Amino acid sequence: MPAPDVARPRPFWSDVRFLIGIALVVVSVAGVWLVVSAARQTVPVFAAARTIADGERVDSDDLRVVEVALGPVAGAYATPGTWQPGAVATRTIAAGELVPADAIGDEADLDTTTVVVETTGAVPAELTGGAAVEVWAAPRQDAGTFGEPRILLRTATVLAVREDDALLARAAASLELIVDRDDVGPALAAVAAGDAISVVPAVGR
Repeated sequence: MPAPDVARPRPFWSDVRFLIGIALVVVSVAGVWLVVSAARQTVPVFAAARTIADGERVDSDDLRVVEVALGPVAGAYATPGTWQPGAVATRTIAAGELVPADAIGDEADLDTTTVVVETTGAVPAELTGGAAVEVWAAPRQDAGTFGEPRILLRTATVLAVREDDALLARAAASLELIVDRDDVGPALAAVAAGDAISVVPAVGR
């Protein structure tokens, strides 16, 4: 009498669930490897070597190249390959800040320019290059008197402050300001009229 057939266990590697599990592990490991590799990849971008005021010309000495891992946002920052000589800052860039690509543009596209004003008094110590300020003017009247101060420029940016010996003797300062082109006329008119000009920090900017 022939012996009955005995069912043999299937090899575990032929189990579909086992194969799916192996595939999931491989995919997971590969995904982690790709993420880690991307995080380790760095790109050269610009950082500001000093505070660059809005509207100021940006020279190569004003920038330094740093290697950073930015991942998918790398294209949002200025690089040695995108910077062009003669570019200007379209907004104030703080010293050490990574330079966004849209923070540097062509001078012809700017709506700002510079004017020089002389204040009738000393300016606060914090008003250095890049500081946002308001400019006030008291209209000059007869006999060396002045009227009530009014805001001359609501928005301006300090490019440079000069306090030479002659100005210090009168507790005054000469400031080069970056202003909107529409504000140039009123500013120059106040200077020509001999109005008393004061520059103060812009609150909240």
